[in-house]
Amino acid sequence: MILVSGATGGIGGELCRLLCDAGVPFRALCRKPSQVETLRRNGMDAAQGDFDRPETLPAAMQGCDTMFLITPPTPEQVRQETGAINAAKRVGVGRIVKISASDSNVRSPVPWARSHALIDHHLRGSGIGWTILKPTAFMQNFLWFKNPIASGFLPQVAGEGSVSWVDTRDVARVAATVLTQEGHEKATYFLTGPETFDMKAAALRLSQVLGRKIRYLDLPTPVFRAILRLTGNSRWMAGGLVAQFNDVVAGHHDIDPTFEIERLTGTPPLDFTTFLRDHRERFTLP
Repeated sequence: MILVSGATGGIGGELCRLLCDAGVPFRALCRKPSQVETLRRNGMDAAQGDFDRPETLPAAMQGCDTMFLITPPTPEQVRQETGAINAAKRVGVGRIVKISASDSNVRSPVPWARSHALIDHHLRGSGIGWTILKPTAFMQNFLWFKNPIASGFLPQVAGEGSVSWVDTRDVARVAATVLTQEGHEKATYFLTGPETFDMKAAALRLSQVLGRKIRYLDLPTPVFRAILRLTGNSRWMAGGLVAQFNDVVAGHHDIDPTFEIERLTGTPPLDFTTFLRDHRERFTLP
C-alpha cells in the first residue's frame, strides 16, 4: 500500500489519478476531514493526517509500506517533512519517494532549495529506503503570472537565464513509475523538460499560442518583489522567488535537459507549447 501525501495538490492529485487508473492500492493523505470525505466519495482510500501535528500521522500510515512525500514550500517545510520521515520509520514504512528540487543545496539563498537539501540529508540517513526526485522549475509556475500575461506582459527578473522547465504532470508520471517498480533504491533523478529556453523565448511561445503579443519585461528587483507581494505572495515566498530567479536563473545555474523522464517512463516529457495549449484559457482575462 502506498501513502500519497499532497493528495489534493497538483503533483499528488495527478499521482492519485494515475495510481487509481492503474489499479494500484494507495491511500491519500489529507489535512482536512472535508478532503478525506470528497476523495472517499470518489472511490479512493483516504485518511486524515497533518504534518503540523505529527502525532496524527502513524494512524494514517498503518498498513502502508511505501510513502510519497511532498509538501508545499513554507518556512516549516524542514520540520514538517523530517517529522513525517520519523513517523514513517516508527510505523515500519520501508521506502519513501520524495520530491526535492534540482537546485537543492544547504548553502542556497533560495529558502526551499536549502530546506530540500536538509530534508534529503535526513532521509538518506534515516535507515528507510529512499528515492529522491529533483525536478527543475515547474511550467505551472507561469500560472502565477496569468493576469499580467493576459494583459500582454511577462514580468520577471531572470535576465537572459534559461531553464529546462518541467510539467508537473510528468513529475507525477515518474513518481508513479518509481513507486510501483523495483530497482530505484538509493536513486536520485533530476527531472527536466525536453528543452531549455529563456524568458524572451517563453514570451514568444506565449505569443504564438495565445495569438497576441506578449512582451517579456526584465524588471528591477524591487518592482518584481512588489508585484509578487501584490499578487498575494508572502514576504518569505516573494524573497525566495526573487533569489531563485536572480541567483539560479539569471546566474545561469540551472541544469540542461537530462532526459530522465523518457528513460524512466518510456514517454518523452511534455514541451512548453503543449503546456500552454492545455492551459490557454487560464491566460485569458475573463
